[in-house]
Amino acid sequence: MKQKLLVITGPTATGKTRLAAKVAAELDGEVISADSRQVYRGMDIGTGKDLSDYIIDGKMVPFHLIDIKEPGTEYNVYAFQQDFLKAYQDIKQKNKRAVLCGGTGMYIEAAIGKYRLLKVPKNDILRKKLSALDMNSLVSRLRSLKKLHNITDISDRDRLVRAIEIAEYEIKHHDKRIDYPDFEPFVFALRFDRKKLRARITNRLKERLDEGLIKEVEHLLNSGLKSEQLLFYGLEYRYVTLFLTGQIGFDDMFEKLNTAIHQFSKRQMTWFRRMERKGIRIEWIDGELPLTEKAERISSVFNT
Repeated sequence: MKQKLLVITGPTATGKTRLAAKVAAELDGEVISADSRQVYRGMDIGTGKDLSDYIIDGKMVPFHLIDIKEPGTEYNVYAFQQDFLKAYQDIKQKNKRAVLCGGTGMYIEAAIGKYRLLKVPKNDILRKKLSALDMNSLVSRLRSLKKLHNITDISDRDRLVRAIEIAEYEIKHHDKRIDYPDFEPFVFALRFDRKKLRARITNRLKERLDEGLIKEVEHLLNSGLKSEQLLFYGLEYRYVTLFLTGQIGFDDMFEKLNTAIHQFSKRQMTWFRRMERKGIRIEWIDGELPLTEKAERISSVFNT
């Protein structure tokens, strides 16, 4: 019998975490975060790491894969898949339900077993050969190895070289991929009217700035992180760093960051639609519904 895995996803600013915690509380479960940046300690406001969302009826719902890495260290989809499996087995051994929650589509697909990933070592010989190629040649080489779903793979030279390194390694070592559990994923996603979602995104950005987002980024820079490292994390950390280093003004920072988050939301929706085309069923839930009603609708899946 396939193992059931409950997934709650959706674009940014839709209230996924609160809903996942509510459902986990009702099912005597625990939440596994599928967020590519919430793994980092000290990156709280900018990643939307609202831990108060996990408090349901005065009790903290257990969660996993949050605050497990130091900022500046590498974390990728392979590491996430390994950590997800460990967290899932830990929850299962306690006879509790696992509720996967997050908006990083690639992490969601990795968790439900759509990718059979390998730990890919650094290949100095290959990297030396690739160093002689320009960006266009590198992109062409990557396209010859795999379909490109993630535009970030081709927007930065280091990412591009690493993507080629991974693709070539996986082709040569496909027989070494892990034996992955056969999940039956139940995927629910929150959505709002486009105009409403835009307002939620903008209002949340204002709230995060009021809560101390700039001070958070400033603290990260003062702790020893280089500006280039924070730029790598994108969105809030990219634009606030540009502001703190004097490259843009506050108003310009807010406008550009707000636009970037809206664009990110659109890319998330594009990813979810692609998941559906690949055969992953997603049941969409109106984000305007009361929290209790949304939770009951999801919980009923495991009570039938």
